[in-house]
Amino acid sequence: MAEITNASFLKKFQDFYGVPAAAAAQAPGRLEILGNHTDYNQGFVLSCAVAQTTRFALRPVPGTTCRLIDFRDNARMLFDISDLNAAPDRNGSRYIKGMVKELVKRGIKSITGFDAAIESCVPLSAGMSSSAALEVAAGYALAQAFQIDLPKVEWARAGQGVENNYLGLHTGLLDQFSSIFGKKDAMILSDFRTAEVLRTVALPPGYAIVVINSMKKHNLVDSEYNTRRADCEEAAAILQKLYPGVKALRDVSLEQLAAAKEKLPLRAYRRALHVVGECTRVMQAEKLLGNGDVAGFGQLLFDSHESSRVNFENSSPELDYLVELAHTIPGCLGARLSGGGFGGITIHLVKEGDAEVYAQRVGEAFKLQQKVFPEIIICSIGDGARAIPVEK
Repeated sequence: MAEITNASFLKKFQDFYGVPAAAAAQAPGRLEILGNHTDYNQGFVLSCAVAQTTRFALRPVPGTTCRLIDFRDNARMLFDISDLNAAPDRNGSRYIKGMVKELVKRGIKSITGFDAAIESCVPLSAGMSSSAALEVAAGYALAQAFQIDLPKVEWARAGQGVENNYLGLHTGLLDQFSSIFGKKDAMILSDFRTAEVLRTVALPPGYAIVVINSMKKHNLVDSEYNTRRADCEEAAAILQKLYPGVKALRDVSLEQLAAAKEKLPLRAYRRALHVVGECTRVMQAEKLLGNGDVAGFGQLLFDSHESSRVNFENSSPELDYLVELAHTIPGCLGARLSGGGFGGITIHLVKEGDAEVYAQRVGEAFKLQQKVFPEIIICSIGDGARAIPVEK
């Protein structure tokens, strides 16, 4: 794919519609570094925005019809904002229509029909949150075009609402939050009880994050994501009766969980062990990185994946094999699945100078077993969502 720039994207919009865009915005994908499935348990997550972004541009038009063109595959889509209760389509328009619906629920009445365009280099169905990037980019563009003023946290909640209320997926706030609040060259430590970024956490210089796609697409709507959330809620409800101060799994210590093991169904215990362990690992990671202990941080990534594999059961054979390769091919300090799981990507922590050689070796070994060379991205940490200037 040719490099996408703001200028080339806006030109494509004008060439397609015959008029310039009135508003545009971009939002990045994200990487979950540590804190797997902790966001909807009111826990802690270490994440970052990536340099790969989604761009969205639009121009208001009279009436209630919304037209979209996706420049990735030139797919054309259509929906009507006078019928927001219709079932979502199985294409990218569902995220845009869902965002409009969330804004209308918040009392926004200024939105009319519009012509819009999408461009993106965030991999689809890979665990880098292409859907949240699209929701946020569309939201920020809608904000400019229709004079909508919402706090950043509320934009994140609107994007989450698309997933929860329109698509029926009981996700947390991590994806949209990371896409909005990401900081260039730094990870962010977020608290999802208070919905705030507590602080930034720097990865010491000289290291890179290599993203390797398992080539198994994950579709969270069709996965066991909602079942996992129900398991966590069951565990939290039982633990609350034993420990009155517990409101969510984030409030439980590993020692409390161990003491209560016999009171929990085995599956609920294992799900809780993963979430409580992840919250613990997030806070350990901050301390280790603050002390420059990159090797210790890397081991936490390995520990996290093993917990996903055994306790949360949201891994896959392809993901497990990529992490197994990380253990055996020199140069990797830690690796784990990233995102919801059930397919998607792994992240690998390596020395910057070794990244390309390491990635090639993993790719070749993966191809020998899986018969396909994986998609590989040596990631840089990017900024959060922002408006794209357009000529007025």
